[in-house]
Amino acid sequence: MARTASIDRKTKETEISVAVDLDGGEVEVATGVGFFDHMLELLGRHGRLGLRVSASGDLDTGAHHTVEDVGIAIGQAIDEALGDRAGIRRYGYIAVPMDEALAMCAIDVSGRPLCVYRADLPPTSIAGFDAELTEEFFRAVATNAKLTVHIGTRYGSNAHHLIEACFKAFARALREAVAIDPGEAGVPSTKGTLT
Repeated sequence: MARTASIDRKTKETEISVAVDLDGGEVEVATGVGFFDHMLELLGRHGRLGLRVSASGDLDTGAHHTVEDVGIAIGQAIDEALGDRAGIRRYGYIAVPMDEALAMCAIDVSGRPLCVYRADLPPTSIAGFDAELTEEFFRAVATNAKLTVHIGTRYGSNAHHLIEACFKAFARALREAVAIDPGEAGVPSTKGTLT
């Protein structure tokens, strides 16, 4: 059974098209925000996702609307692709180093949206991507994919490395959480549902 979904989102501020395949595929990203494109490419590669993202938005006012709306659409696509969540591992956890920076992420495909984000990032902008948008992206994904996400950095000094470590950690934890567990015949919950 294919675990795929496509989402189109159009507002007065952005126009987003996202396709997700939880079991792999090509990664193609174009948002108009160079650093964000790089982070989404990492998400696809390290999450072993098929990920296609096309976004256009009001970048004259900054990247906030584009980043948040892409996060919303990716979250909605993950939620739809997961279906009833039967047979998944459900939990994922990893610590990822990126040179001097260390990030950690724990995910529960719980059906209960929550994002706890703890990262001490300097107030900087990297190729049009404000560091504070990292939290906005993960919050949008977690809320719309109905994930419980705990993510953050332990230490580091380079903003690029800190943010990249967060994206890689999220990707790897998500990859583990949505993986098919051969020993799990149903929905991994005593309630019988994760939606």
